[in-house]
Amino acid sequence: MILAWLTDPTAWAGLLTLVLLELVLGIDNLVFVAILADKLPPEKRDRARITGLALALVMRLLLLVSVSWLMKLTTPLFHILDHGVSVRGLILIVGGLFLIYKATSELHEHISPGSSHATGKHVEYSTFGIVVAQIVVLDAIFSIDSVITAVGMVEHIPVMMIAVVIAVCVMMIASKPLTLFVSKHPTVILLCLSFLLMIGFSLICEGFEVHIPKGYVYSAIVFSVLIEMLQELRRRRVTQVVGRRGGRRARTTEAVMRLIGGPELSIHTVPAERHEVSAGSADITERDLEAVPLFDASERRMVMGVLSLAEKPIETIMTLRQDIETLDRNDDHATQIATIEHSRHSRLVVVDSGNIDEPVGILDKRELLIPLMHQRSVDISNLIQQPLVLLENVSVIEALEHFRNSGQSIAFIVDEFGTLQGLTTIKDILQEIAGELPEPGESAKEIVVEVEPGIFDIDASEDIHDINQYLPLPLPVSKDYATLAGLVLDRLESLPYIGTVVDIEDWRLEVLGVERHRITTVRLILKDHTAER
Repeated sequence: MILAWLTDPTAWAGLLTLVLLELVLGIDNLVFVAILADKLPPEKRDRARITGLALALVMRLLLLVSVSWLMKLTTPLFHILDHGVSVRGLILIVGGLFLIYKATSELHEHISPGSSHATGKHVEYSTFGIVVAQIVVLDAIFSIDSVITAVGMVEHIPVMMIAVVIAVCVMMIASKPLTLFVSKHPTVILLCLSFLLMIGFSLICEGFEVHIPKGYVYSAIVFSVLIEMLQELRRRRVTQVVGRRGGRRARTTEAVMRLIGGPELSIHTVPAERHEVSAGSADITERDLEAVPLFDASERRMVMGVLSLAEKPIETIMTLRQDIETLDRNDDHATQIATIEHSRHSRLVVVDSGNIDEPVGILDKRELLIPLMHQRSVDISNLIQQPLVLLENVSVIEALEHFRNSGQSIAFIVDEFGTLQGLTTIKDILQEIAGELPEPGESAKEIVVEVEPGIFDIDASEDIHDINQYLPLPLPVSKDYATLAGLVLDRLESLPYIGTVVDIEDWRLEVLGVERHRITTVRLILKDHTAER
């Protein structure tokens, strides 16, 4: 009877043992499935895992049906140094060599300085069919040994099939969280690939009938995982001490923000209307009075802006040299007047023969008003004013002090060689405190635009500190960069192009706009949101 095994206690014990065996032997398979799935675009990874494992399940069931043929695979075909080599052994040897080759190539791709994994450049995804085929082939290599073991343990084929189905279903469920974990921890990928090298070597030994206890292999990987956990704990401790929230200034800022109260700032926070509440009003209770925030969102942002001035370099608020409107003093009079008429700024940077590296000074349009009213000729060289000159490494608070001491309202920002990098004004510093102050006829520019939950489009020239006030999870802050564009360039170490993707902590950053080798727009996507998509 086909169902006679249902009344056999040994069959049920064998079923439980086989399920556990398949799960234990399937750990290495799951690791490689997670690595292969990560080579696909995020929206295709779930389908690839399920499709690959479903086809692997069909293949395992076909192998079990061919149980009598499998048993013959263990008969030695020839001997090498007194070690018999069977068809099963050849399959294991070929599988082990393929596994070593695949793991070595993946390690090279992750470690090589020119690879996309090492530099963070745009990732070239694999095709869906290739990844699914690799999952099926790898499962075949890993399952040969477990299927033959199952044949030797249990007599009833239905028991074997049920055990395989249960094990593969559990693997399907466990593969997604394992894939997410691997994608969030790149160092784990290297650890898993090293583990697969060990598995490949053990398969080759098994092919030559040299048995290496699995306990040795699994003990080594457990020890490596423990070391990686300690390393991760150390990294988190270091981040807490010297990271974006580690300094005394950051902690003081947070303490002040907690003292002034109110909800956390976010992109959805809007300034609350200020209501004058009379203590004698009959409709106002003491609880209502306590619920009214003492400081609204705009005031708290101003406080945050003041407290962060010392941390921001002047280059985060300056107008870049390529955006500066210039007036050439060597142009003819008509050209100069046309340049002045078409400029929307009240002051222009005067240059000599188009050389913006060493500007001559500043021309205030108001100085031209009286001569033009009296229809007198004007020599622009006599109206040039000399602005304040600041080095590019000064902070915003230091620049404010220089403005106060000099009485100037505009400054050139230069590098150590005296080359112009940009200019800044008192208004730029005021905007860092009070927010964007648009020119007449302009609308206020949004720093962060939320496209949908977890996805934000941001002007790459904005300061990291300002951007973090609008994000659910902050971007890393460093002295090596000040703006979002600087963060991307710091991680890429090369000029990006539209579509370049780089993963930074909890975020995936995609470059949406590039103009004249300058990043203009970046899209931020939460990694959890990316995985769900």
